[in-house]
Amino acid sequence: MELVPVYLAFILVLAIFLGFELISKVPATLHTPLMSGANAISGITIVGALLAAGAGGPSWLTTLLGSLAVFFATVNVVGGYLVTDRMLGMFKRRPDPDAKQ
Repeated sequence: MELVPVYLAFILVLAIFLGFELISKVPATLHTPLMSGANAISGITIVGALLAAGAGGPSWLTTLLGSLAVFFATVNVVGGYLVTDRMLGMFKRRPDPDAKQ
């Protein structure tokens, strides 16, 4: 059972390399929709954090760490949506002040 951390480290390095390669190949026009989709998937993190917080472990530390996980996951998702909304706002057309109505 000594090799389990080696396998986990291999999976982590492989995931980092694969993620970098995938993101670097995405065209600039697709970054905003990709980020929006990633934020939606990150909502699953909140569900996991809620399960961890409500697991009622043997000590108060589990509840505290689960509650912190809920807080940070919520900040991550809400912040991601705010950034996405701001990025999409950059593509909206502004009314022309010189145009006659």
